[in-house]
Amino acid sequence: MNTSSQYPRFEKPVVQFNETGWGPCELPDTFKDVPYQPFSKSDRLGKICDWTNTSSGDKKYQNKYASSFGTGNQYAYYHEEDETTFHLVDTARDQKPPHQRGRFRTNLRNTRAGRGRNTRGGLNSVMTTLGGKNIKSRDARRGMTKKFGARNVPPKIRESSVAVRSDWTSIEEMDFPRLMKLSLPNIKEGEDIITCGTLEFYDKTYDRINVKSEKPLQKIDRIVHTVTTTDDPVIRRLSKTIGNVFATDAILATIMCSTRSNYSWDIVIEKFAENTYKFVIFRFYKGDKIFMDKRDNTEFDLLTVNETSVEPPTDDDSSPNSPRNLAIEATFINHNFSQQVLKTGPNESKYKFDEPNPFISEDEDIEVASVGYRYKKWDLGSDIVLVARCEHDGVFQTPNGDHQFLSIKALNEWDSKLANGMEWRQKLDTQRGAVLANELRNNACKLAKWTVQAVLAGSDQLKLGYVSRINSRDPSRHVILGTQQFKPHEFAAQSNLSMDNAWGVLRCIIDIVMKQKDGKYLIMKDPNKPMIRLYDIPDNTFDSDDSDDGEGDDGEAFQPVYNYGNK
Repeated sequence: MNTSSQYPRFEKPVVQFNETGWGPCELPDTFKDVPYQPFSKSDRLGKICDWTNTSSGDKKYQNKYASSFGTGNQYAYYHEEDETTFHLVDTARDQKPPHQRGRFRTNLRNTRAGRGRNTRGGLNSVMTTLGGKNIKSRDARRGMTKKFGARNVPPKIRESSVAVRSDWTSIEEMDFPRLMKLSLPNIKEGEDIITCGTLEFYDKTYDRINVKSEKPLQKIDRIVHTVTTTDDPVIRRLSKTIGNVFATDAILATIMCSTRSNYSWDIVIEKFAENTYKFVIFRFYKGDKIFMDKRDNTEFDLLTVNETSVEPPTDDDSSPNSPRNLAIEATFINHNFSQQVLKTGPNESKYKFDEPNPFISEDEDIEVASVGYRYKKWDLGSDIVLVARCEHDGVFQTPNGDHQFLSIKALNEWDSKLANGMEWRQKLDTQRGAVLANELRNNACKLAKWTVQAVLAGSDQLKLGYVSRINSRDPSRHVILGTQQFKPHEFAAQSNLSMDNAWGVLRCIIDIVMKQKDGKYLIMKDPNKPMIRLYDIPDNTFDSDDSDDGEGDDGEAFQPVYNYGNK
């Protein structure tokens, strides 16, 4: 039987081998002249025909059914006819319908803008509220343009208060956001240790001064002592038995209000370990002690002007409105105002503390400014006892016969147009709160330091004076436009100043220095960043060429004095 007739013949298929790649080597005849569209198996299949067009509303997944290879043009239609023979017959423009005024305008009769219209349909100087001020709409747009345009101004690069040397070692960097979260509550009022000096009584006639009855600011020829901590003979005497941290109220206020400062400043800190003999001060200390000092020949005691303003003064030393010249002017005004408002006659009574002024001797015949010193101590916990020298500027007697102590300070107006402020002569009598709010915004750091100094000294009243230039271009002549008084603790609450945070910042710095070895340190505010830096500096840094450090044969330190009678 023949098997070939029963079974079909098997023919082996032709298998193509692609030596240069993968896939078929030749295109079959059935697929010739057919366009190819790439397709991925991961692509989603859409609907063949969607009459509802619901997919167009899905804005989040607009390309849900799109191919991963992109949109192909294999099936695109091309019109290849020649259109060069086409001509436009009608060249007339489309006629727009005539404009109908008020056609789509809503009824403005009962709206806020409609109430400002007059009977003819024009706008009656619509007022716009911007920044708490009522100004016209044109001025509002102008103010907004200026306000938002100021953001594009590059920040000013300020110089540090002292040049950082190569042999200084950076120990700690404390940024303001962390410092603002610190708190040291339940710090009791300071306890008086020694009171010194003589105070004059306040002249209440200055409380009745207003813009219409202004008084010229006089130049008082008196000596003002600005003695640092280690040069204070009373602190030297107290350091033997009381306290382990010593400073002045100005130094403490600078540290406690550091988070509000923009300008650079620095404070020298000396730490003495247990049983250390300090040659310069001629003292033998037992236990760790910290002395906070200001550097010699520094601008630490100058008052800043518009430090926290959005547009601070320009750095042009030739201009009277430069930051340094304004600081000198503000310090000159502050010292003269604090002495002018007192009763300085030869027959006027004075309030004397237990001890005389420690910075003048009995044989000296000089006229010293009215100032009272309180040496107080505070218990900060963890065996840290702070001793500081605080000051009063004046005193007045109540109808009950009690004496209340004053801290007298002065705010000054230099040029309201350049300072982006308000005219005091126009607003001070009618809107004194707005003037003070503007000063709290532009001089937040200075006012906070004054408040802290008043709280530390235990002043009953904080007296603020408003002093302005007679001519905005003349920084040498001024007038007193008014006064205002506050209780220090209430004013601190109004200015959003937390004494718990202020004590917390001070305690934080003290704890960091206490952990260091004995030596000299410097704490400095970064001139361009909201940050405080602590440096370990050599012991001979900032020492004068005189080996005695300005001391006489009797061991008394040199007393820096200033006469603000002549600016």
